[in-house]
Amino acid sequence: MPQITTLAALDALYGPPVPAALTKVSDHLTPLYRQWIGAARFVVLSTVGPGGTHGSPRGDDGPVVEIADGRTLLLPDWRGNNRLDCLRDIVADGRISLMFLVPGADNVVRVNGQAVLVDDADMCARFDKAGKHPRTVIVVTLHEAYFQCAKALLRSGLWSADTPRPQVPSAGDFLREQIPAFDGASYDATYPDYARNRMW
Repeated sequence: MPQITTLAALDALYGPPVPAALTKVSDHLTPLYRQWIGAARFVVLSTVGPGGTHGSPRGDDGPVVEIADGRTLLLPDWRGNNRLDCLRDIVADGRISLMFLVPGADNVVRVNGQAVLVDDADMCARFDKAGKHPRTVIVVTLHEAYFQCAKALLRSGLWSADTPRPQVPSAGDFLREQIPAFDGASYDATYPDYARNRMW
């Protein structure tokens, strides 16, 4: 299969970027980017490290990040499965990308920057949830912010009630595929109650 192996070949195939795709980029959070990010309860976190790349969904019951200032975002690391893929990358490398989605909105806001991981008690206490605190907070220094055009979400019909909802495997199905003796049905049935007390 032929591969594109040079940037010149890639540029020749696609042509120059649409001018607005370049002028929309900001090196700080403008009022409108602040408004969008403040409304987002869900973000996809992407990192890179010695072992490769990782992506992780992050969500909260309010704004998923705190906007500390025009170039700083704070992302609490709530309880998970302790794989720590993205956290290990941040410690080793620090490059980070965030993709913020808001239900019903067809645009996406992207942030690229550099991150550090902190476990300062006062910082973690900023995210108190009924006495529970994250173990660490990801502090993101923003290098660029920009919105992504709506074509991807429009093509997929992601928020449309008319979009068919296919039958997909459950978490229990995935586990049983790897461990044939695993009781996936019980796992799926009990997981909502299990997770409810371990959100934070």
